[in-house]
Amino acid sequence: MKTYKPYTKSRRGMTGINFRKELTTTDPYKPLTSGFKRGVGRNNVGRITVRHKGGGAKRLFREVTSHYDKVGVPGRVETIEYDPNRSGFVGVVVYKDGSRRYRLLPQSVKAGAEIVCGPDAKPVPGNAMPLKNVPVGTFVYNVEIKPGNGGKLGRSAGTHIEVIARDGGYVDLKMPSTEVRKVLETCFATIGEVSNPEHHLVNFGKAGRSRWKGIRPTVRGTAMNPVDHPYGGGEGRQGRGRRRLVTMWGRPAGKGQKTRTPKKYSNRLIVSRRRVGKKRKAD
Repeated sequence: MKTYKPYTKSRRGMTGINFRKELTTTDPYKPLTSGFKRGVGRNNVGRITVRHKGGGAKRLFREVTSHYDKVGVPGRVETIEYDPNRSGFVGVVVYKDGSRRYRLLPQSVKAGAEIVCGPDAKPVPGNAMPLKNVPVGTFVYNVEIKPGNGGKLGRSAGTHIEVIARDGGYVDLKMPSTEVRKVLETCFATIGEVSNPEHHLVNFGKAGRSRWKGIRPTVRGTAMNPVDHPYGGGEGRQGRGRRRLVTMWGRPAGKGQKTRTPKKYSNRLIVSRRRVGKKRKAD
């Protein structure tokens, strides 16, 4: 981690990541970039579905692929780059057929490393293979849920998914949330852990840095009126006034409460529910 001289109060606790030790270039590969409009928490009809998003610095979009469509074609990691649209590092991979792709990179993979995707690949960081060929106990990331549909699970910085068992055409995976679920053994995954593991240790230090990231201010529920929040109202500073933690719309929130949809389609694939609250911290 990188620290700063405390020449202001906000600068005292501010930390950052020393990108010079990790990255090889500051200029993205132009043919795989484009401009784009950020969703800022709105859905397809323009309504805010995720609060506290908006503004922020302008970003360039990198076309990072999560699909495993280069089976049997070896590639070489050409660069390691920062991507403002995700927490892990990305890199340009040059394949034997001459094409270039942006890929999400694992830890310990350096520029110049050779990677390959296929059932005969070795289980080393950066290589991709079907889950049925991954040894039990191996860490993987960018895991497919449906074969050929591209990686969906385990793509955040520093995270990994552990392969713990195989049975009946499925592979049991232990998620970062401690949930254990089944995934078809024909789905592909990449060996290793996602790069930039220090991402969660960064302290922004000041409100302005959050605004640069596109994070808008959060108002406490107890500071609102009763018409706006279940915790609102009261004379002076008040507690929430209810036993259960709820959202702005009165629905149960975290802190040890189960929030998963009871009849969700993927319930049959869940072997063990995730731990929540204090029990999870003890793991």
